[in-house]
Amino acid sequence: MTNTMTTRRKSNLTRGQLPKYTPWVVVAAAVVLAAAIMTLVGFSAFGWGVLAAILFTVGLTGISAAVEGARQAKDKLATCLVFGSFLIALLPLISVIWTVLVNGIPGLTFDFLFYSMNGVTGQFDDAAAAGEAPVVGGVYHAIVGTLLMTLWATLISVPVGLLAAVYLVEYSEGGRLAKAITFFVDVMTGIPSIVAGLFAVAFFAVVFGPGTKTGIVAAVALSVLMIPVVVRSTEEMLRIVPNELREASYALGVRKWRTITKVVIPTAISGIASGVTLAIARVVGETAPILVTAGFATSINFNVFSGWMASLPTFIYTQIITPTSPSNPDPSAQRAWAAALLLIILVMLLNLAARLIARFFAPKTGR
Repeated sequence: MTNTMTTRRKSNLTRGQLPKYTPWVVVAAAVVLAAAIMTLVGFSAFGWGVLAAILFTVGLTGISAAVEGARQAKDKLATCLVFGSFLIALLPLISVIWTVLVNGIPGLTFDFLFYSMNGVTGQFDDAAAAGEAPVVGGVYHAIVGTLLMTLWATLISVPVGLLAAVYLVEYSEGGRLAKAITFFVDVMTGIPSIVAGLFAVAFFAVVFGPGTKTGIVAAVALSVLMIPVVVRSTEEMLRIVPNELREASYALGVRKWRTITKVVIPTAISGIASGVTLAIARVVGETAPILVTAGFATSINFNVFSGWMASLPTFIYTQIITPTSPSNPDPSAQRAWAAALLLIILVMLLNLAARLIARFFAPKTGR
């Protein structure tokens, strides 16, 4: 008798609800029906996926409305729209990564990574296009230029941005200077990158004369783009540090500057590291300001204070716009795709490094 009562109770609780396998049945039916329709009108993988998603949403919502009622049907419709929006947002990312991987992996060789374009002419690309020789020339000089210019830009931007954020949060008390700094930081956040390059060129033209193009000029241009990102992200991270931590430090007689360096900044270091990484990712792919400030070189240059320098974005740009062999652009396109893949890998490594740094410097918690 107890089993009978339990069965009746379960029946009452599940009455008017769809079985758990219903979405899978609707998915299978939508996929099959969409394939049949696309076969009649002209098959396309993209159209098949879109039509199947629409049929699934309509089918599941209709069945839910008939069995569970309008309230549950609206809930399932909203769920389908949310998941559909997520997949739509994910498709471009997957498409970009897949395209770069397919086109970039064949060119990512040892010679490509550890040789420059110095001495590489169109004759080499013509021979490679004819199958008589491998594709020669590499991106080593661009890797060196990217790392050096980004390093110097970071060394300039992080102290300035961090100190500006500390002033805004800890010292300003909402004064006129703080409002002016906040306003100009917001303006700089949306400044076009080419304007930053022109500013650096004009600044160094006054100091060293017109036509100065070096890696340090490019670093200054990149720092103009990095500083507002560092300031805003660091400011937000410092503001979420609880005031109780500051007050406890002051109660122990610790001075304000030491409280900031030993309590406030270590507490917010995870967010600060993420903000710095975001700023680096913001500038590591810039092309226009580097072309204006550092030019483009085909040989290796380790001195940011003298001579033109190449970077990964400018290397990609020049290989596509001005192939080494205009009659046979495929080798140059291969180099460009490989450099694009390398740039994506570099950004991923920077994000990983930021996470490790944030974890290492984060305050240790215990019981």
